Amino acid sequence: MLKQLLAATRPPLAALLLTLPLAGQATTPQKPEWPVFVDHYIESFLVAHPAFAVVQGRHEFDGQLPDWSKEGIAREIARLKAQRQSALAYRDEDLTAEQQYQRDYLVSAIDGQLFWLDDAEWPFRSPDFYFSWLTDSIGPSPYISLTYAPPEERIQSFTRYANNLPTAIAQIRDNLRMPMPRTVLRYGIDSFGGLAAFFRDDVAEAFASVKDEKLLADFNTARENAASAIQGLADYLESNRATATEDYAMGPELFRKMIYATERVDISLKDLEAIGRADMARNQAALKQACAEFAPGKPIAECFAKMANRKPEGGPVAAARRQLEETKAFVIAKDLVTIPGKEEALVQESPPYARSNAAFINIAGPYEKDQPSIYNISPPNPAWPKDVQEAYIPGESDLLFTSVHEVWPGHFLNFVHANRAEFTFGRVFVTYAFGEGWAHYTEEMMLEAGLRDRSPETRIGQLANALLRNARFLSAIGLHTQGMSIEESEKLFMEQAYQDKGTAEQQAARGTYDPAYLNYTLGKLMIRQLRDDWVKERGGRDAWRQFHDEFLSYGGPPIPLVRGQMLGGDAEAVFYRGE
Repeated sequence: MLKQLLAATRPPLAALLLTLPLAGQATTPQKPEWPVFVDHYIESFLVAHPAFAVVQGRHEFDGQLPDWSKEGIAREIARLKAQRQSALAYRDEDLTAEQQYQRDYLVSAIDGQLFWLDDAEWPFRSPDFYFSWLTDSIGPSPYISLTYAPPEERIQSFTRYANNLPTAIAQIRDNLRMPMPRTVLRYGIDSFGGLAAFFRDDVAEAFASVKDEKLLADFNTARENAASAIQGLADYLESNRATATEDYAMGPELFRKMIYATERVDISLKDLEAIGRADMARNQAALKQACAEFAPGKPIAECFAKMANRKPEGGPVAAARRQLEETKAFVIAKDLVTIPGKEEALVQESPPYARSNAAFINIAGPYEKDQPSIYNISPPNPAWPKDVQEAYIPGESDLLFTSVHEVWPGHFLNFVHANRAEFTFGRVFVTYAFGEGWAHYTEEMMLEAGLRDRSPETRIGQLANALLRNARFLSAIGLHTQGMSIEESEKLFMEQAYQDKGTAEQQAARGTYDPAYLNYTLGKLMIRQLRDDWVKERGGRDAWRQFHDEFLSYGGPPIPLVRGQMLGGDAEAVFYRGE
């Protein structure tokens, strides 16, 4: 529908999406007070998405999984469309200025859900949908990594969850369309296969302290049945390798709609690509300057390799633990952003079913009390050659900025603030570009503030991460709108972002099933420009902490909405384009 409308009239994409669902509306239903509507929306969403609710810390939903049947997904699409219409029935004259912003935030969250469910049809096109951090995930992390209840209670919750998995797995198998793109299929095989292995070999360790024989017997029966069902899905996906395709591209119209529906960024793909290329060129120039100091006379690739070859002492997990102490102390010493609580993040090796990216963090949800967040670091794929495995382990300075990104002051601190947001909706619904954009922004911000005295090696570590995200940005656009091949994407990661082969292979593949991974750079550049505009009349560098605290207080809406609130103007996407 979007394609035909654009071809006919070419209205601004923002106007198109805000008006289409209201067509044919005849009457305005009786409306509750706005705060009551918001509370009802949150609760109804949690009921429809119980796995998401558990991650948020609502343990009355423990053990439940969503209805992933075709009929269940159709009902959820209809429910969201009805909720969207109800939200837009609150006109400006019904609301305060703050509530108008809240309405726009809520509607944007619905649009993001509807995009993936309805427009992109992701439940039918990608196994990644079932491991998403933005909605329900089939993973068992809340029951394993948290101690919100005694192990005797948690093992019962896990058992209920495991007993529900065979039904969910059958729905997923029925949903996934074949033939499937090769890299997307491989993601499904690895993820579901890793999950099955985790159930068989590792999950019992989480409940080793439980001695009740009945609880253990029920648990073991449930996990064995679940493992068998999950492995059956992995085997089914494996059986489809011979017919796998290279047909992973979204296409330009759907890709552009994704950026607006999920992030409220209304921009042509030509301009979007130009922004990404300019930022990559900025970072490459900075890398050239840093390398002239770090490895004078050497080619950039050799300079980069010198940084990457100084591996973390004691391994990445042990080194990351030391880095968290260092980066937290630096944030405090430089007064960069308020740390409003005593929450901490733990570091561990990623579980086998969640190793499609080098590092990630599981954050304790807004309804949890006194629970840790887990910063996960993935080991190399043992199927890779030894030299590729060794190259995959990041250099110590590269890992430093991963630790900045994931914990201090990146994702973890973002959610520490978000969990205290005045608008409860902001605690629960965080957009991709806000979350990843903030985390990526903090890497460069920490370097600007003088982390490790901005030594050449430290600058190269930061730029390694920046260039990786630049390559993601350009690969997402290329893979989905310009006919870029996976091999061409791998080449971009290696030759323009100086990544090792294992990382390049992993990241190019990720771009086929995570087209929104351009949001790291997209969000960072919007935050950077917003900071510069906001502090200009408020003291410059001396106002950074105030800016960061104010920005994080919103929770996680689309960044253009935050810009409108902080600067008092329109909600628009404005990007940093270099000094």
